[in-house]
This record gives sequence, C-alpha cells and structure tokens, in this order.
Amino acid sequence: MTRDVYQFRPLNLGRWLLWSAFAFVLLMAPHVFTSSLSLTMLSQMGTAIIVCLSYNMLLGQGGMLSFGHAVYSGLGAFAAIHTLNKVGAGEWAVPVSLIPIIGGLAGLLVASLLGAVTTKKSGNTFAMITLGVGELVWNMSLMLPEFFGGEGGISSNRVVGHPFMGITFGPQIQVYYLIAVYCFICTVLMFAFTQTPLGRMLNAVRDNPERVEFIGYDTQRVRYFAFMIAGFFAGVAGGLYAINFEIVTAEVVGAQRSGAYLLFTFLGGSLFFFGPIIGAVLLVLASVMLSELTKAWLLYLGLVFLFMVMFAPGGIASLLMMNVRVAAHGLLRRLLASYAALAVTGAAVVAVFAAMVEMVYHIKLNEALGPMMKFAGMELNTRSGQTWAVAVVALLVGVGLFELVRRRFARQWHQIQEEIEARLARVPVV
Repeated sequence: MTRDVYQFRPLNLGRWLLWSAFAFVLLMAPHVFTSSLSLTMLSQMGTAIIVCLSYNMLLGQGGMLSFGHAVYSGLGAFAAIHTLNKVGAGEWAVPVSLIPIIGGLAGLLVASLLGAVTTKKSGNTFAMITLGVGELVWNMSLMLPEFFGGEGGISSNRVVGHPFMGITFGPQIQVYYLIAVYCFICTVLMFAFTQTPLGRMLNAVRDNPERVEFIGYDTQRVRYFAFMIAGFFAGVAGGLYAINFEIVTAEVVGAQRSGAYLLFTFLGGSLFFFGPIIGAVLLVLASVMLSELTKAWLLYLGLVFLFMVMFAPGGIASLLMMNVRVAAHGLLRRLLASYAALAVTGAAVVAVFAAMVEMVYHIKLNEALGPMMKFAGMELNTRSGQTWAVAVVALLVGVGLFELVRRRFARQWHQIQEEIEARLARVPVV
C-alpha cells in the first residue's frame, strides 16, 4: 500500500506580478490616455490582442500557418451583430455583456465544421486549404446578403436591453472596460491552455509530428482541438468588435484581415506568448495612426516585414528576450553606446528614405498641388534635381555609416555571447 506524498510548490511570485501589472495597465490606460482617439485605439487594441493570441495558438504553438483566421473572428462578429438586433427588437433577452460569448460560440461552431477538413493536413497543404476556405467564405458574403448585409453590412445599436448598475454601454469608456475584462480573461485562459497537456502536445506536434504519432497520439485530433479553441477566442474578439463599432461588413472575413493577423503576429513574435500582444498594439498603431500620416504606409509596413523575416525571424519578442539574457548577466551596458549609434544612423537612413518615398508619391498622386511639399518641417522641391541629388548622397552616406556601426555591434554581440556561454559552461550541473 502506497502513501500519498504531498509536496509544497512555491508561489510563482514573478508570474503573479506580471499578471497584476497587465491588469493594472488595462485598468489605468484610459486614465493616462484620455482623448477620444486614444480610447478608441485602446478598445481596438484589446480586441486585437485576443484575436492575435488566438491566431498564435495555430501559428506559434501548433505550427499551423493559416491564411483564413479572419473567417472565425468575422463570423463571430456577424453572429454578435445579429444577436444585438434580436435583443433590440425584443425577441431575445441576452445581456450585452454576454454577446461576445455568442460570437465565441459561433466561431467555435464554424471552426468545428471547417476544422474537420482543414486539420486533416499540415504544413503547406494546411495553409492552402485555409486560404481556399477564406476565399470561399468571402465570396459567400456576396452571395448571401440576408446574413452579411451586402456592401453596406449589418448595423446595430449596442444600447439595448435593461441597464445593469447604470451600465448602458453607450459611453465609449464602458465599452473599453468590457473589452478590457474580456481581454484579461481570454489572455489568462489562453496562457493556461499552453500549460495543459493538450497545449504541450500541440507543441510536440509542431516540433516532431512523426514522433508524436509513434508514441500513440493522433496529431490530426490534437490540431483539430486546438483549431476549435482558437476559433472560439477569435469569435469572442469578433463579438467585441461588433459591440465596439456597431457595424459589421464583409471586410471582416476577407483575406486582407487574415493577412494582417498573420503579419503582426509574426512581427510581435510568434515563438513567445507575449509576442502577439506586441503585434496587436502595432496592428492598431499602423492601421489607425500610420495610415493617417502617409499614403505609403503599406509600403513601409511591407519593408518592415521583409527586414524582420530576413534579420529577426523571431519577431520583436525574440529581440527583447535576447537583450534580457544579456542584461541578466550584467553585460548590457557594454552595448548601450552601440545601440545609441545604431539608433541615430538608422533613424537618419529611415528619414532620408521616407523623404524620397514621399516625394515619389507626391509626384504621382499630388501633381496638381505643385512641385513643393512639406516633410518633417522642411520644404522639398520634388522636381528639383538638386533635391534628389542631396537625398541620394545623404542616403548613401547614412547607409555606409549604419553598416560600419552594425559591424562593430555584431562583433561586440558575438563577444558577449561567447562570454555568456563560457560563464554557463563553468556553472556546475546539480
């Protein structure tokens, strides 16, 4: 007869502090950024965090490259907007605060149906199937105007039902805190999923599916369960989107939306849990602020994605974690001067290149306004050969200086990594 042995597990104080800090940021953000634009962007960031984290359950944790994730968030949004209309008509008695759950259930239902087909394959075949499914649903939006609303979409009013404790969800601040609550809960649940046996097995399926099959697990079933869970959280994000904007159009199920989820999840860092959170913030900043600053924002975004794929495939999160490793060994100070030089020369190159791009766009799109344009407080003559010559010379000089600084930094970084490895080699194994 064996006796049960109970072991004390110490409290993970660091994890509690991180989650408390995350909750504190969500709580205090609208008090720091008080403008109406800031509140709107914060609401969109909360929704984007949920959908990017749900997408990363497929891409980062399961190695499933999906080109159709907007299908599940978009159909969840349509389910939520139709539910809002039903509540407004007095046919259904559903609290507005629970409508995102209906969006999640819709996403779960659609994922359970489509996932049974898409998860039968993996790798490139899976990616192509999801692309086809996304295009199929997009074309269905044009064929079923009764559900998708045609070109005008479906609109609604979120101020319906009986107020609860004076909360009507009319003011944007109330909508933000609803999104913040869902964002925190969904983030906790998705992190908890990574610690479950299913989450660990999903990582194994990503890394070595043959070995997983060899020890007796069905890789298709693991992918299918993860696909449904990701669809549920994507549907929750879609429901919050419907409440926030009070209108849903067919654009939410389009390939452009799916591509945005892929791009910014990758930029944030799909190999780390917090990477998609960074990507979600960048998604809103790019789509709201950068698009207002310049018409060439998609060009800049594409170039950033290209350079990240070439030089930092782990995303921004991987760059942060590499520097955290250096800082943990007390060696980050040796890189500060190089980082400052990289920042100065890199900013100069970006500024000159952006000026040249903006001049080209001015010539092609704003020719009727004349040759003069303003950029960073300067007057530039887009038809002057002298202006272009100065810009080309400045760009070449800037690139040369940046390359010199980069090579010096690369040598320092290599030396520091060797020093860290030497320190770790001297540590006795317990």
